[in-house]
Amino acid sequence: MATDNESRMEKTVASLKDEYNSIRTGRASASIFDKVRVDAYGAPTPLNQVGTVSIPEARMVVISPFDKSLISAIEKGIQKAELGLNPSNDGKVVRIAIPPLTAERRKELVKQAKSIAENYRTTIRNIRRDGNDALKKQQKAGEITEDQLKTETDKLQKLTDKYIEEINKIYESKEKEIMD
Repeated sequence: MATDNESRMEKTVASLKDEYNSIRTGRASASIFDKVRVDAYGAPTPLNQVGTVSIPEARMVVISPFDKSLISAIEKGIQKAELGLNPSNDGKVVRIAIPPLTAERRKELVKQAKSIAENYRTTIRNIRRDGNDALKKQQKAGEITEDQLKTETDKLQKLTDKYIEEINKIYESKEKEIMD
């Protein structure tokens, strides 16, 4: 029972990390492009399957397509992803200069990250609520005693506290990354 709740909470935290990877900071990062899709051979294809993404310097991303005919499709895919980046190509590779973030944009991103973290904290609390409901049903059905209910409820609360603390740490780290 508790392991099911814990695995749901772990998945929630992993999902938060994935979502935070797509928030652009002032530094170049290959993970910004994880959600970019390129129209390749008639199907939307993840960018990392049509080329390699490399970071030669702190504010520069270079995408080397496996097939040079896809260069314009890669550019269009990046523009469609609305990352606020302007790709350019030289016929061989796509280069993207990562502009520094303005103070206003940094504040917006921190606000966005805070809102995302709150949504994930709510998800963790919902998992706790579901777990508590299941425990109460078991107690009503006579499967567990009042003492077992209390013990399991306490364990679930400790688990909830642990994962909410983890979400807080991830948020603080992302906030620091955005403000640097």
